[in-house]
Amino acid sequence: MINRIGEVLKEKGAGNKDLVKFLEIEKETVSRWVNNKHQPTVTTLNRIAEYLRVDIRELLHPSDWSNSKVEEFKK
Repeated sequence: MINRIGEVLKEKGAGNKDLVKFLEIEKETVSRWVNNKHQPTVTTLNRIAEYLRVDIRELLHPSDWSNSKVEEFKK
């Protein structure tokens, strides 16, 4: 799974430190999420979405997926 936590933080003008403070967790944990080395739990993703005021789906899909058309499957 790929997340967009880093992208959304940047879009919202926030940084890793803001998320560390909000979630009261280690900065290394947020860094691993932002760099897609580990993934947060669904519960944590919900908290991050709440903090950033976005739908949880915005944290899960690469930005180019949300604006692109899915081509029809060809046999």
